[in-house]
Amino acid sequence: MQATLRIRRFNPETDKKPWWGEYTLENVHRTDTVLDLLHRIKWEQDGTLTLRRSCAHGVCGSDAMRINGANALACKTLVSRLGVKGNEIKIQVEPILGLPVEKDLIVDMEPFFDHYRAVLPYFITDQPVPADGRERLQSQVDRERFDDTTKCILCAACTSSCPSFWADDRYIGPAAIVQAHRFVFDSRDEGMNERLDVLADTFGVWKCRTIFNCTNACPRDIQVTEAIAEVKQAITSGKV
Repeated sequence: MQATLRIRRFNPETDKKPWWGEYTLENVHRTDTVLDLLHRIKWEQDGTLTLRRSCAHGVCGSDAMRINGANALACKTLVSRLGVKGNEIKIQVEPILGLPVEKDLIVDMEPFFDHYRAVLPYFITDQPVPADGRERLQSQVDRERFDDTTKCILCAACTSSCPSFWADDRYIGPAAIVQAHRFVFDSRDEGMNERLDVLADTFGVWKCRTIFNCTNACPRDIQVTEAIAEVKQAITSGKV
């Protein structure tokens, strides 16, 4: 199969504005991933192509990008899922939106992680460590309450697919809310009020317009919009 990739390129040292590079690959297989194709372009055709990737197994979340207009992990996106026509396929690849582009497909993730840190994404309690040194136990029901939001890998696919975030990057974004949800609904944690104060702020959960882009973009199939709704309910009711 032949694949033609149209890639959004930008080098701040040499380019005044972004441009499109087009590359053709032969002997492409339906089971190849978009990351496989990007590797081939970088290793065989243009070593200046710059992208961020690590584990290549959908765990690290580092290779989130826009593929044919939708956010996805390049390592989890198979060629066969992109609308192959006969023995040819065309693929468009761009950096995720809403974050400053550093070079080609790499964006500056610091604004994203600033929002992540703002929700206090760590366990908070004044209770002493169990005397026997074991973990802090909880029931299976209590654990299941926040099981879905523990799956987040901080790839930013959800946040960078959100029109509210595109419109105003002060919006804390879906990923940060998902991380807060994981601790707000943990029966062992005591930092709920502090987190809900952050999330109830002007640029917190109320900026969400329930568009569902975030849920569709999540490579871990987290019900992001549902988690945001539950956080809204916790703010208004004062309880979880």
